[in-house]
Amino acid sequence: MLLGLLRRASFASALVFPLLAGHASAAGPGVPAVDRNTVVVGLSSDIGSVDPHIAITPDLSRAGWQLFDTLYGFDVDGNLQPRLATAYRTSADGLEYAFTLRSGVKFHNGDPFGAEDVKFSLERVLDEKTRSAWRATFVDLVDSVRVEAPDRVVLRLRHRDGAFINKLAGRLYIVPKKYTQSLAKLEDFALAPVGSGPYRLTARRVGQGLEFERFDGYWGARPAIGRLVFRLIPEPASRVNALTAGEVDVAEDVEPSDVRRLRALDTLEVIAAPAGSPYHVRLYSNVPGTPLAKREVRLALNHAIDKEALIRNVLHGVGAPLTSFISSAYPYGAVKGAPAYAYDPAKARRLLAQAGYPDGFETEVLAYPAYPRGLAEAVVAYWGAVGVKARIKVVAMTAFVRIDNVHQSGPMNFTQFANSIYDPIGPVGSGARKGGTWSDYENAEVEDLLRQVDPETDRAKRDALFARIGQVLTDDGFDVLLSEQYYVVARKAALAWTPQRGGKYFNFRELAWR
Repeated sequence: MLLGLLRRASFASALVFPLLAGHASAAGPGVPAVDRNTVVVGLSSDIGSVDPHIAITPDLSRAGWQLFDTLYGFDVDGNLQPRLATAYRTSADGLEYAFTLRSGVKFHNGDPFGAEDVKFSLERVLDEKTRSAWRATFVDLVDSVRVEAPDRVVLRLRHRDGAFINKLAGRLYIVPKKYTQSLAKLEDFALAPVGSGPYRLTARRVGQGLEFERFDGYWGARPAIGRLVFRLIPEPASRVNALTAGEVDVAEDVEPSDVRRLRALDTLEVIAAPAGSPYHVRLYSNVPGTPLAKREVRLALNHAIDKEALIRNVLHGVGAPLTSFISSAYPYGAVKGAPAYAYDPAKARRLLAQAGYPDGFETEVLAYPAYPRGLAEAVVAYWGAVGVKARIKVVAMTAFVRIDNVHQSGPMNFTQFANSIYDPIGPVGSGARKGGTWSDYENAEVEDLLRQVDPETDRAKRDALFARIGQVLTDDGFDVLLSEQYYVVARKAALAWTPQRGGKYFNFRELAWR
């Protein structure tokens, strides 16, 4: 148990020891990199933090899902399922959620899980000193939290929210109150994290990776794999080479250009899972007097692009025409059966002329380094063919995030909207709603539909309302729709594992050598 200061310091020091290399150099492409109790994963980027209340989505989606649990979670398709809570009931006014908690759950340090840990975790997220990435989700939503019994906690909302359970599942990770309060500084938790997930962290070295071992006290089905090794290999070609050489068992973020070659190898399996964060162009349409303020211009930008050719030639077939801002990878809310914008450059020119730009116009479009350069260049070339001369300006990811968060990334940018809660309110509420975090758009019909969907808890009704919202956005040229994004992973054929649908998440609860 990690209770005393000396014990905590020793544990924290252990987490920065070099990761064990195992016997990867002796492994062949068809056998485990180390042994049948271990899986080695080639990571595309390092994990910045393992504190689930501070870490951003990419960190949580890989490390967080191994270390921590939530009251409810998501299955491989993004549907809700019970985790630390076994059930909940709502009050007649829809403002109170009473959760019955799972009994017999232990944290990695042996502390028992209970209602006080839920209350503490939520209050830690809400505390401004924590600087939680998820505070904005709950600060104006949750009115109070009270413990009624060790296995019963009640959360009261300020207003009804039909996506509340999804938000808890995606953004409220539970940490042990007693252990966390015993730490001297906020930052100490990330040095020696303790959760109740299926794995516990045993080693971490910044710039190299992480190592986990199975938590045999886990409340659920024990994973078949006893040790996970995350090895940082940023260069895509190097990750693929490590996989084909047998040095890793899984390679994430495989380049579309490598898919055909890897699928020809009978020792490997390549899986393209819908990522739920489609490729599109965000438009600043709320600036009067600018081209993008006119619907005809926005529609012209869409009709000018041959999406099928983009997917075939630039994405090497790893994509699907995007028919709505709401990705079809989500369990509900997508526009069903709708066609993509037709490729019609003549129509695009007519629309530009109707908007008062018969000769087109000049503009700038921002991109960040991780965005597929070939995709951005092809889009700009298509626009140029109808008279819209756009210059691509690439800015570092940290700079892009900074200016994007304060609405200074206009007049347009290549971007994606991830969705950690699997409900379409995630991207729609932040990207298409008046006052949304990244919204530069206002549409009275969309606002009315959102007022209807906000309190709605019936999934079928939410599905229908979001489908209508998606169609309105498409009809209005809200953004430039390009392609669904697929998260491509390659693994050894002897390894049984299905990547998460709808997000770049490492769900290693069901992972085994055949």
